[in-house]
Amino acid sequence: MFSKFLVKTFIPNHTQTDCPEVRKKYGYLSGTVGIVVNVLLFGLKLATGLIINSIALIGDALNNLSDAASSLVTLAGFKLAGKPADKEHPFGHGRIEYIAGLIVSFLIILVGYELLKSSVERIIHPVPVNFSLPVLFTIVVAILLKGWLFFLNRMIGKRINSHALLAAGIDSLSDMVATGCIGLALLASLFTAFPLDGYVGVLVSLLILYSGISLTKETVSPLLGEVPEKELIAKISQTIRRYEKVLGIHDLIVHTYGPGHYMASIHVEVSSKEDIMEIHEYIDRIEHQIQEELGILLTIHMDPLNLDSRELRQIQEEMKPILHNFPIVIGMHDFRIVGKGERKNLLFDVVVADKTNKEEEAKLAQAINRQVQEIHPYYNCIINFDYNDMLIERGTID
Repeated sequence: MFSKFLVKTFIPNHTQTDCPEVRKKYGYLSGTVGIVVNVLLFGLKLATGLIINSIALIGDALNNLSDAASSLVTLAGFKLAGKPADKEHPFGHGRIEYIAGLIVSFLIILVGYELLKSSVERIIHPVPVNFSLPVLFTIVVAILLKGWLFFLNRMIGKRINSHALLAAGIDSLSDMVATGCIGLALLASLFTAFPLDGYVGVLVSLLILYSGISLTKETVSPLLGEVPEKELIAKISQTIRRYEKVLGIHDLIVHTYGPGHYMASIHVEVSSKEDIMEIHEYIDRIEHQIQEELGILLTIHMDPLNLDSRELRQIQEEMKPILHNFPIVIGMHDFRIVGKGERKNLLFDVVVADKTNKEEEAKLAQAINRQVQEIHPYYNCIINFDYNDMLIERGTID
């Protein structure tokens, strides 16, 4: 309830999440709230930890300080990522948000490592811990605030599709669990002299390290170049296929330059009988519609199909059962026949489900060629292997 109130108060056009300015305001809100809450918890936990001499609580306080620094980095990341494209960065600065998330993950890992060292030292040289009602108050307040931060960051992260904020939400959840464990350990210290504080400190440090490593993986993946979400692929496919003159699509490639910033290319099959000037204008309309509806800068390559060739249609139909004999093959496109008379070459692309080496490609090509020549002895297959066609699902043959 309070999260929605903050969103409506500080982000007037909060429903327009595709707008870069609105997205930036969401990032500012999350970052500002994160700094305020984590600085408050840092001071509260540090003071309490020093009073009762608890290494686990002091370590948890330092973790909150790193979370505040993380929120500051997130704020800076959203501000820089929102800068318009310039001469040096023609595709914008959106990837800075991923870099900000990477810096946050390194800070989290550093805090986890330092806490692990301190906790092991406390196990080796235990120190008495004093539990009291103020300590219980600190633990309860911390759990409630971190729980709220988890829901806030998860809500905003989902709305604007931000890896950094979703990761911040998971970090808040792990902090909440860690603080709960510390509270149980401190409560147990009333009944035992066993140095639970140090062992719980180790547990908290491991949770922090796990959170940092997980965040690192999530932020590195889009920087390396990951497969786009299936929903985005489906939207691109559905939008293009609505056009009557589009006979087929394949070879979709999508590059991301930060959340919501995409460039893509695709091959679109059209009839070879179409007037070149008219079909060029037709393709331009498709590109413009994709940019307006999905915000994707799309480049379309036209593949002309000879629909009048009876021989071509017959061979394509004969190829389908042949390719079904090879489970690794999931698609075929760019099919054409070259040559005159009896001896002809069949040129086409085969989409395979898994990456293969050159030797395996050669064996697969020979096996397909043999089965084709059982039907047409004078035909020869020239096959190009394709591994990254996002538009073809496993188990389907075009």
